[in-house]
Amino acid sequence: MSNLDKNIEKIRNEILAENKIPEHIAIIMDGNGRWAKKRKKPRIFGHNEGINSVREVVEECGKLGVKYLTLYTFSVENWGRPQQEVTGLMQLLLRTIKKEVDELNRNNVKLSIIGRIDDLPEKPKKSLLDGVKKTSLNTGLNLILALSYSSRQEILDGIKKLVSEYNEKGMPLDDITEMDFSRSLYTGSVPDPDLLIRTSGEMRLSNFLLWQLAYTEFYITDVLWPDFRSRELFDAILDYNKRERRFGKTSEQITKDKG
Repeated sequence: MSNLDKNIEKIRNEILAENKIPEHIAIIMDGNGRWAKKRKKPRIFGHNEGINSVREVVEECGKLGVKYLTLYTFSVENWGRPQQEVTGLMQLLLRTIKKEVDELNRNNVKLSIIGRIDDLPEKPKKSLLDGVKKTSLNTGLNLILALSYSSRQEILDGIKKLVSEYNEKGMPLDDITEMDFSRSLYTGSVPDPDLLIRTSGEMRLSNFLLWQLAYTEFYITDVLWPDFRSRELFDAILDYNKRERRFGKTSEQITKDKG
């Protein structure tokens, strides 16, 4: 084992010993294009290298016992990028799913999709749905890919779904609760993220999980996504472990509740 591997294992064990692993981590994977541009390569080169970061982060989350990992993979707005890049991204998605799904299955990872998957080309869509089906009984890490995803659209879809259900049952809309609304979202069966990581130093949510991130801890790093690996993930979790999550209460109340 190399010194780097030994150091990674040491930090992993320290995090596990603290027993403060976020149940749900969400990541805005940003900076692929800039990473490629710095190397005078096409943008798709950065996206391709970013797959290696995804692979390592998924593997590490599995080792740490993270239950949910949501990756902002492709937004509704991304369809507006140059056609060559969009086509390249769809081809990369197809190749990656075909290549990785068996490994995910062997590692007991359950694959899930949120977003408007019907917007995707037929081949990537079928490959993704096959992967979801193949891993559906797995009980380890739930890997959630946000594809053709828009949080504003998700909220609108949730409102329409909830109003339709209440009207059908003849129930007054005033009876709708926050919990009812949360259940109507694409993430209805998933707890809200504990930790949001955004790479490349950008300070915005980019239409990602707007409702679900209300009390999530944010971690922003200047590291570009293709350079984000196990050590960077550990840094984010170690920083998260220093936070006091009060959910509107005072520190004294939190301490009393724990006691």
